[in-house]
Order: sequence, then structure tokens, then C-alpha cells
Amino acid sequence: MKIALIIENSQAAKSEVVHTALTSVAEPLGHQVFHYGMYAPEDKASLTYVMNGLLAGILLNSGAADFVVTGCGTGMGSMLASNSMPGVFCGLVIDPTDAFLFGQINDGNAISMPYAKGFGWAAELNLQDVYRKLFEGERGLGYPKERAEIMAKNRGILKDLKAVTCNDMLTVLKAIDQDLLKATIAGEKFKEYFFANATDEGIREYLKTVVSA
Repeated sequence: MKIALIIENSQAAKSEVVHTALTSVAEPLGHQVFHYGMYAPEDKASLTYVMNGLLAGILLNSGAADFVVTGCGTGMGSMLASNSMPGVFCGLVIDPTDAFLFGQINDGNAISMPYAKGFGWAAELNLQDVYRKLFEGERGLGYPKERAEIMAKNRGILKDLKAVTCNDMLTVLKAIDQDLLKATIAGEKFKEYFFANATDEGIREYLKTVVSA
């Protein structure tokens, strides 16, 4: 699985802590981690929580990522922005129990975490435990198990509902403020990671014109 990590500006100083925790768990399980920034507070390309959501939408809808790990101070802003995108189902995850239940019941494709609120002593251990609960086993099995069938049915209904209420991602990219879009994909490794992994030709070709403009 291709996992994308996205960090916003207020929490950029913790980027390495989050990245190390994620790779230490995900890579031994056979997953690839692509860190799309921010990497440090002084980065030239700055991401807001709104941009986090837009970037999550781009990466998931293009096939550049299978799962997105993001967050902000409370985790709520990035969650809301991510869920405004087509095809993105983002949960607010604070602890390993949240991660387990989100994976088994909702089986979404993104999580948002708080990197300021409650982020204290041994925070990196909580991160590692969260990522283990997300990535070490099969997701979507249901909890409790006897409700697995109805949970899967409801996930399908929600997916169909979102397909009706949201425009497709290419339409979104063409309609949004183009300065916002350019700033969102201005990270130093975006072009390297995105164009090597994205499979949706329409999104790929449109973003080529944006980054070369």
C-alpha cells in the first residue's frame, strides 16, 4: 500500500517525529511511505489544514496514494477539509482504539490526528500504536463481528451518497482557485512522488499544466 504523509504548517516542527513513527511501523509491514511535507517550519512551501484536505483528495483520487495520514493541531480541521473532497473518507484518530474501530467499522482511506492537543510525553509511542492498529491487519472486518455485514452495507451506501453529492476530482481541480491549487502542490517532493505513482491520466495531465505554468 502507498501511504502519503501530509503535515500542515503549525505542526511542521513535529514532522520528523511523525514520519519516523509512521515508517517504523508501516515499512516493515511492506507498505511504502511518501512524505509530501511539510518537512520543517521554514519550508518555502507552506501547507494549511485546508491544503491538507485538497492534497489528500488529489493523491487518493489520482491513485498516487492508497491511504493518507494527515493532521493539524486538533486534527479536526484537516479531517473536515479532507472529507470535503470526493472519494475521501477521513476519520479523526486520537488513540489506538480509534484507529482500530475506524479501520474495522468505517474502513476509510485517510486519518487526521492531533499533533498539538494531547501531544506530550511518549507521544511517539501513541503514534506507533495507532499506525499498528491501522496497518498490521485486514481492515473492514467489522466490530463487533456480528455486525460486519451491516457495516459493510453502510460503507457502500455512504460511498454512493458521496459520489452523488461531490463533483469528480478533475472537475474540482479545474474549478477551484488556481493559486490555492498551485500552493498546495508546491512541495519540493510533490512532482517526484506524484508523477511516479499517479494512475489517473486526466488528473496527471491537468496537474502537469499547473506545475509548469
